[in-house]
Amino acid sequence: MRIKIKNFLLLIALVVGSTTAMAQSNTGSVSIHFQHWANNQALVLVDSAYKNSFGESYQPTRLKYYVSNIELRQSPSKSKHIPSVYLMDAAAEQDLSLSLQPAIYHTLAFSIGVDSSLNCSGAQSGALDPINGMFWTWNTGYIYFKLEGYSAESAADLQKIEYHIGGYTGIHKANRTVVLPLAQPLQVVAGKSYQINVSVDLDKFWTGKSKTSIVDNALIMSPGLLAAAAADNIPAMFTIGSIQ
Repeated sequence: MRIKIKNFLLLIALVVGSTTAMAQSNTGSVSIHFQHWANNQALVLVDSAYKNSFGESYQPTRLKYYVSNIELRQSPSKSKHIPSVYLMDAAAEQDLSLSLQPAIYHTLAFSIGVDSSLNCSGAQSGALDPINGMFWTWNTGYIYFKLEGYSAESAADLQKIEYHIGGYTGIHKANRTVVLPLAQPLQVVAGKSYQINVSVDLDKFWTGKSKTSIVDNALIMSPGLLAAAAADNIPAMFTIGSIQ
């Protein structure tokens, strides 16, 4: 009886293994790599200083943000996001991996922020764990984008700059959608791997649809009109760098 059971379990393992291998061979792998920049240089936290579009010098010490519902679109009529939340940190090299069916893809799209339903679910685990420093316990909501550092232009204590952008209700909603057309269509072939490099330009945070100067607003620390206005600039920070 023991031998039969062992053989049965072995058969299950072989079936599961072959099914997994078959599923993997039927899809292609696409890695999304985020590269952070400021003043046309690779962003270096803590040890480097940059100037924003107002000529204000600042020293960034932290840059973190949520990427959610990422998808590669075949066409506007074939758009289906993958429910997901990733916490990106400019202090570490991070890639997001997607398994896709063979097809021709034209657009990369994702949200900066967290769906309202997740904000209303309270503190959670993984990327949404409060230990990551991206959760307002007093507000029952998440910080979607966090930029911190120092600037001589700041009138705040210790010349700090702190931009904690979030908000999930009404006119204070701060999650934003980023849509990036690929310069050339990406044809995904089963069993093949690809990499899309996405450039994240911190220079674009300061001006765009709205203006965020350090002299006027060195601190944005809660949901509101200022946070929503600053969030309007965030989509322009992202561009397609290259595809490998």
